[in-house]
Amino acid sequence: MASTDRALGAGIPRSRGFTSTVRPARVRPARVLLHAALLLVLLGMIFPLAWMIVISLRESNPDLSSFLPLLAGPFSLHNYSDVLSLNSFGIYFLNSMIVAAAVTIGNVVFCTMVGYALARRRMPMKRFWTFTVLAMLMVPPQVVMIPLYRLIVAFHWIDTYWALIVPSLVTPFGIFLMRQYIENLPSEIEDAARIDGAGDWRILFRIIMPLSRPMLIVLAVYQFMTTWNTFLYPFLFANKDSRRTLTVGLASYLGNQSIDWGHLMAGASVSALPVIILFIVFQKQIIQGMTAGAVKG
Repeated sequence: MASTDRALGAGIPRSRGFTSTVRPARVRPARVLLHAALLLVLLGMIFPLAWMIVISLRESNPDLSSFLPLLAGPFSLHNYSDVLSLNSFGIYFLNSMIVAAAVTIGNVVFCTMVGYALARRRMPMKRFWTFTVLAMLMVPPQVVMIPLYRLIVAFHWIDTYWALIVPSLVTPFGIFLMRQYIENLPSEIEDAARIDGAGDWRILFRIIMPLSRPMLIVLAVYQFMTTWNTFLYPFLFANKDSRRTLTVGLASYLGNQSIDWGHLMAGASVSALPVIILFIVFQKQIIQGMTAGAVKG
């Protein structure tokens, strides 16, 4: 027994006089270079935003030849107060919010319906319709600008919300995104629901959409940002101030002889707030949706 105890005790290090042999982790040069590259990319993305905010805070129309002299001041909030005090700015902001919200809701509902049909339903010429969606992704909006304008004129939709909302209610990107995600969802859940007597509409709204929540949030945020920042179609279809969106309204600060940079940057800073807030609120869901899409794809 004594020899056994000594043999077992020989393999157990004693706490007294014991010295750790764990070596500190070495910093890998590749990791340092990666973080340095990411930091440069981050600075490159933040710099235009910082430049915009600094210009919006300047009291007088500044010299934009270099950035450092802009930091000398003087600074004030009078550009923001001037922009927010205009009645037209509130109308532009409200129009942008209405159009962006309506287009976002339409894409979430209709793109999910079409994507579910292409992913799950049997239909004639299914591959042809899928190819049509992919082909529309490669068509620039400038190509359909004139036919769409003539169609809007024929419907008497100029200077109405219909012209700003209806053409973007369903987008090829949203259809393709939802089709790819729904196609990778397990079909056994739908089969079990059909056995219990659920129809297609109940399966879509009670099963498919809750399971697709991460990707629906990605689609909603992307579509809201795209619609909020769009300029071409609101510029073509809205001639009255009562129907202009914020991006078109900010173009009024671009004069023929000079540009009112202070008020323009103040308006642009205010217009960027909803998108920034939206991304901060749904940041976790956006990352989950993008990661799920990458894994499932």
